[in-house]
Amino acid sequence: MELREIRTFLAVADLKSFCRAAEKLKYSQAAVTVQIKQLEKELNVHLFDRIGKQTTLTHEGKMFYQYASEVMRNLTCARNVLSQSSELTGSLVIGTIESICSTLFPPLIREYHHRYPGVNINIIVDSPGTLLNRMNSNQIDMVYFLDRRLYDTKWIKILEKPEDIIFAASKEHNFAKETGLSIDQVITQPLILTEKDASYRFILEQYLASDDKKLHPFLEIGNTEFIIKLLKQNEGISFLPEFTIRKEMELGNLTALSMKEFYLRTWRQIVYHKDKWLSREMKAFMELVLEMEEQ
Repeated sequence: MELREIRTFLAVADLKSFCRAAEKLKYSQAAVTVQIKQLEKELNVHLFDRIGKQTTLTHEGKMFYQYASEVMRNLTCARNVLSQSSELTGSLVIGTIESICSTLFPPLIREYHHRYPGVNINIIVDSPGTLLNRMNSNQIDMVYFLDRRLYDTKWIKILEKPEDIIFAASKEHNFAKETGLSIDQVITQPLILTEKDASYRFILEQYLASDDKKLHPFLEIGNTEFIIKLLKQNEGISFLPEFTIRKEMELGNLTALSMKEFYLRTWRQIVYHKDKWLSREMKAFMELVLEMEEQ
């Protein structure tokens, strides 16, 4: 049963004429007849009596008229509510990695909630690969991640921004004021690293493996805030996105080590599936991210 068939039925019933209904709906009379016959076939009842030039509802037609009218009234109400409502009240499921969640998300989510308090937000933290797979299976609305530039014909990308990944330490560390440090000097120091599934650590591991070198951290943990606290206590060196310690560097607590012939850049990216319906909640989040990027 289609809405156009219900609309046609109501027009015939109200105008008591197939011909006038066709004129009103801008259909041919034959098209109106076909739609009514299709409706009668689906309902397995006879809706109209056509005796001479008179078209009247049968008993079953009168019963159906009440329900058909209610359907169209509800549809009209729904359209009016959806078109007039400016408040967002849906849900938003965002996948991201731990370093972005702990440093970039707090002000972002705080502002989003301030603007759209009726939206329910669910943040899922995992590795980029796992998050992207879940997005492809429609379990996540969008993914905000850090990795090499990744492209897929199934995705739409709304953000791609380069980020430096640096070796960081306390301003009190022995290497803090040295310049031209070699990678060998740094990786022999006590290292505090994120877990192996972090994209930037994986890139570092690959870089070292090409020269038969390995990392031997004394601590691995998937909590950027904890790593930063240990760095501030001068407990070692870490390898982190620059944006995660920018505030501490501005405060003079941490510093980026000066490396010789070592430079690693990766990319912050936001993607969603091309077949995903772009909800107002998703669109508002994307607009806020881009707005805050420009500040």
